[in-house]
Amino acid sequence: INRRTVHSSPRAFLEDALSIYVSVLSPNILSDTGPLAAGRNGGSRGFQRVKRGWVWNQFFVLEEYMGSDPQYVGKLHTDLDKGDSAVKYTLSGDGAGTIFTIDQITGDIHALRSLDREVKPYYTLRAQAVDIETNRPLEPESEFVIKVQDINDNEPKFLEGPYTASVPEMSPVGTYVMKVTATDADDPTYGNSARVVYSILHGQPYFSVDPKTGVIRTALPNMDREMKELYQVLIQAKDMGGQLGGLAGTTTINITLSDVNDNPPRFSKSIFHLRVPESSAVGSAVGRIKAHDLDIGKNAEVEYNIVPGDGGAMFDITTNEHNQEGIIMLKKPLDYETKKAYTFKVEASNAHLDPRFHNFGPFKDTATVKINVLDVDEPPVFSKPSYAMDVYEDTPQGTIIGAVTAQDLDAGNSPSDLDSFFDIDPVRGTISTNELLDRESIAQHNISVVATKVNNPVLTSKVAVTVHVLDINEFPPELAMPYETFVCESAKVGQVIQVISARDQDLPQAGQKFSFKSPQEGVKTKNFTIRDFGNNTAGVMTLRGGFKRRSQEIYHLPVVIEDGGLQTLSSTGTLTIRVCGCDTDGSLLTCSAEAIFLPVGLSTGALIAILVCIVILLVIVVLYVGVRRQKKKETLMTSKEDIRDNVIHYDDEGGGEEDTHAFDMGTLRNPKVIKENMFRRDVKPELGLCPRRPVASQNSADISNFISLRLQEHEGDTSAPPYDSLATYAYEGEGSVAESLSSIESVKGETEEDYDYLNEWGPRFKTLAGIFGERSEMPQWSWFVILLFMV
Repeated sequence: INRRTVHSSPRAFLEDALSIYVSVLSPNILSDTGPLAAGRNGGSRGFQRVKRGWVWNQFFVLEEYMGSDPQYVGKLHTDLDKGDSAVKYTLSGDGAGTIFTIDQITGDIHALRSLDREVKPYYTLRAQAVDIETNRPLEPESEFVIKVQDINDNEPKFLEGPYTASVPEMSPVGTYVMKVTATDADDPTYGNSARVVYSILHGQPYFSVDPKTGVIRTALPNMDREMKELYQVLIQAKDMGGQLGGLAGTTTINITLSDVNDNPPRFSKSIFHLRVPESSAVGSAVGRIKAHDLDIGKNAEVEYNIVPGDGGAMFDITTNEHNQEGIIMLKKPLDYETKKAYTFKVEASNAHLDPRFHNFGPFKDTATVKINVLDVDEPPVFSKPSYAMDVYEDTPQGTIIGAVTAQDLDAGNSPSDLDSFFDIDPVRGTISTNELLDRESIAQHNISVVATKVNNPVLTSKVAVTVHVLDINEFPPELAMPYETFVCESAKVGQVIQVISARDQDLPQAGQKFSFKSPQEGVKTKNFTIRDFGNNTAGVMTLRGGFKRRSQEIYHLPVVIEDGGLQTLSSTGTLTIRVCGCDTDGSLLTCSAEAIFLPVGLSTGALIAILVCIVILLVIVVLYVGVRRQKKKETLMTSKEDIRDNVIHYDDEGGGEEDTHAFDMGTLRNPKVIKENMFRRDVKPELGLCPRRPVASQNSADISNFISLRLQEHEGDTSAPPYDSLATYAYEGEGSVAESLSSIESVKGETEEDYDYLNEWGPRFKTLAGIFGERSEMPQWSWFVILLFMV
């Protein structure tokens, strides 16, 4: 018994022990014993002793309760309530009457509606017991708290989504992209309702996410912005630690690959032809050339320079900042009669270089510029307002494709061409190819033929000539796109894992027709094959099952594609097939082989060692708990002996008004005189069934007689309570060889005391000396076992 109370005699000690037992019978009931004034020995030695007041325990109510009946919360009870409906319980405070209600007679508290912990986590109320007739408070008003117990009813949410991020192209694996955070409104201190785990649903195998921190990183090396610039990644946050049944929320992250200078500038052709009248002013622009750079922004800025050489001193070149074109400027006056043509080279280079990509090659390109100086005279007259001509692509250079004629009223004329792909005879006006033509680059040329007077270049006449480039079957077909193909480890035999198609740069005459096959038709391959569907598509089909990333992660499958032209052309493409882990429905989970090999590094011996350590820790914890319980256990009676030497401690909780056998009063009697038959104390026994009075032992006859007399008086008392009750009697006995057992003179604190002197008080105190001696000792074998397991 862990309370300090004045005991004037063993009888008072026994009374306090029984009172404390009654107060702890129902720990889930809010009760109050009220003030108690007890007189001892007829009031000659009486004094006031106030027992414990309200005994509180935390009340809980489950949130989001969906039952049809009000939810039971707890019970209020005071010891002044004798069960005769004379006490009324009242409730006030947060939600009293609207959210919580109390049965004024029984004290039962119920919640009237469903509660949300995220709205209000707890409610503070006040309770009071009053007389039902006079409304006079029987006890002071007390305050208590009802806490709303959390359930997992809120999914994680990304408050700032959708997100945008960027990462430089060509970044290595593991480059940081950004961090996303999801919040869960559930209670983080209770269970796993607010423990969030992140995963990536869409965006593999390009990016990965850390399941604990939400940090997104690159998962593939050397991603090229010029191939694909924008990626959309879908991230999922799931509570309950990602376990089954947890709630999940998703967000989208738009990741853009930022540009780096990994592409050099390139001229579209190696020779540029320009025509410049000799009358052009110094400082004027005489032509434009351009080198194309696949990069953007400052990485695509191009600088042009004229390589020193023939004709370079007559011209200068500058860069147009808006479109990165090279503008050729005239530095000195031109004279047709002195020099009719100039040739020089122009070099294009990047203005901002990135040293990380120097190994890609020189970031510059050169092209030749040919400038013809035009003479000025009266313009001649062409025979037609416009001309149209046809020519097949790849026609040999110098082939005549047509002619234009112009008449000059003056003597002599000289037709000329302003397009570098064609040349014109200045006398006959025949137009011939100057370069190999490519329909896929330019399908139609619109050129202008200028006829100038020989003796007066200023006088010119211009006519439009349209040249149609006709297609020939010169390009073999190729795969329509770079396919990213994967095969599941659980793939079945004959399963189509990818559908492919082809494209051809040639102009289709009556619709393109493609066929697909594996190389060396008829030779059996053991992994994959190509199945032509006959509609310009084909499927990649598995020839076996049981693919394992541990055995081989990547397979390369060649595909032969043929077109349907007059001269059939074919090409062989290669598909890269990754072995990936998939869900039961075939959805991609992961293509990384590293996750497969993570458990391999842990040997069987290491696992056994870990398990042995865990078992040892569990045994130590069990022993520690057992020792602690033995130290704190305060059993006041270990054997059935004389009641004057022992106080019996028993944990028997009453069952309410209906339970009439809750208290076994026989435990208080001398064990030598206990009878087997027990009788109810809530009804008056019949005379014929009265038990025979036990014969008291010689050592306890006075106590037995005293209790028997008090029992007879209590049985005949008409004012006794009808149900569970406990009658206590203050009887000190006829004398003792020991001094007073009162705790008034007890030493304060937790200091251990030596109780060996109790062995000197005689046989009556032998059991008491054994009880107190047992409390101060700890079994030596417990320390030996703990030390053994620690070693």
